[in-house]
Amino acid sequence: MHYLFVLTTFVVSVLIASLIIPRILVIATRKKLYDVPDARKVHTKAIPRLGGVSFFPTILFSFCYVFTLRFLFGYDVNEVHITCIIPELLLLVCGMTLLYLTGIADDLVGVRWRQKFVIQIICASFFPLSGLWLNNLYGIFGIYEIPFWLGIPFTIFTVVFITNAINLIDGIDGLASGLSSVSLVVFGLLFLEKQLWAYAMLAFATLGVLVPFFYYNVFGSADKARKIFMGDTGSLTLGFIISFLALKYSMVNEEVMTYTPGAIVIAAGTLIIPAFDVIRVVLVRLRSGKSAFEPDKNHIHHKFLAMGYNVRKAMVTLICIAIAFSVANIVLIRYINGTWVVLMDIVVWCGLNLWWDRKKR
Repeated sequence: MHYLFVLTTFVVSVLIASLIIPRILVIATRKKLYDVPDARKVHTKAIPRLGGVSFFPTILFSFCYVFTLRFLFGYDVNEVHITCIIPELLLLVCGMTLLYLTGIADDLVGVRWRQKFVIQIICASFFPLSGLWLNNLYGIFGIYEIPFWLGIPFTIFTVVFITNAINLIDGIDGLASGLSSVSLVVFGLLFLEKQLWAYAMLAFATLGVLVPFFYYNVFGSADKARKIFMGDTGSLTLGFIISFLALKYSMVNEEVMTYTPGAIVIAAGTLIIPAFDVIRVVLVRLRSGKSAFEPDKNHIHHKFLAMGYNVRKAMVTLICIAIAFSVANIVLIRYINGTWVVLMDIVVWCGLNLWWDRKKR
């Protein structure tokens, strides 16, 4: 019965998004709310960028509707939910609301990056307020338990970092939604294994809204006004939810979830491409004497396009690499110390980038 609720959440999310996204396309086309091409962007035609407007309301409705049904049928009514899970989910919604409004403003009129950072920090601080924070590194580089005075700012930094990583990787059709889908499937299955049904429902509700969006984003025709981008509204929503799921899986709290050796390594494995790419891009900008926040064409998808890949081939290749990293971390952490797994991830990523640079030249 539990699995049926999770499946229902996914199906409801898919159906609602399938109804909303075509209407958003019509409104954006009539009002000429386009993402206009420029020298930094890959697309060559004006395309609506309000697809992400559908994400938050769809996820909220499908999750809350099915979650309420579980309560009405007598599931999930215990002290753990009242004292832990419900406060976390309610503050997650508070943060998503602020980011949703910020994303809409940015997509319509633009918001300065300093203002966005302040709002992201405020939203990230809601997680420690609910009792959710990174309190253990599982022995990575010899570090286990983290004191709260260090773990809370580290948590806020991590949430802001992941949120922006998903935002910045959104450069070609299907890439941000595809990489996010990989993370959501992995987290959804991990929480199903732990029988934490509420978090699994959240993961699959978010995955559900990406299914119709991916169709319109990747296979839609700009000439027929059937193509749409997620914009900052969508990427900020995705990044915030994924960071929430990653924190939840990584936090040690055996009253809620059984201990998993190397859980933080497993969670990080789903985010290697967007996270490592942000670090690489920032280092390249700083080495070139540029601002770390100055946009350019140095992201991983730009590198693949420079190697001669078309947009769809680049997207599929990067998603396959993300799946490989996720599976490898889940398998290796059972046999190898977490520090070595992290070092292997870094070495493999650096090696791939050196090979791609050579291929590009």
